[in-house]
Amino acid sequence: MRPTLIRRAYGLGSDGHHGVQQFRQRVPYKNFKSQYGPQDESAKIKAGHYDISYFRRIAPMVTAFGASAGIFALFFFDGIPRVQKDILQKIPVIGDFFVHEVPAEDNPF
Repeated sequence: MRPTLIRRAYGLGSDGHHGVQQFRQRVPYKNFKSQYGPQDESAKIKAGHYDISYFRRIAPMVTAFGASAGIFALFFFDGIPRVQKDILQKIPVIGDFFVHEVPAEDNPF
């Protein structure tokens, strides 16, 4: 094959008028995929660059961390009367622990 034919076959020739080069579009080809490699498919639903399997994998850890942080916050603020009255006294097992009744002889009013 002549060198000019090779250039034209791969889109390197100048078919245009007065030196304007019209390059060919690349020919699409299918990527090689080995039959011995992993048979992965891309996820259909993505949130950012995370997919659904990532969220399923970290869900138990996030749930445990959130529950422990909530319980810590409740007991950290257990000295505040509003938290005791509105939240902690309504817990079935330990609610009576947070009821503070002042005897009549200790009440100055």
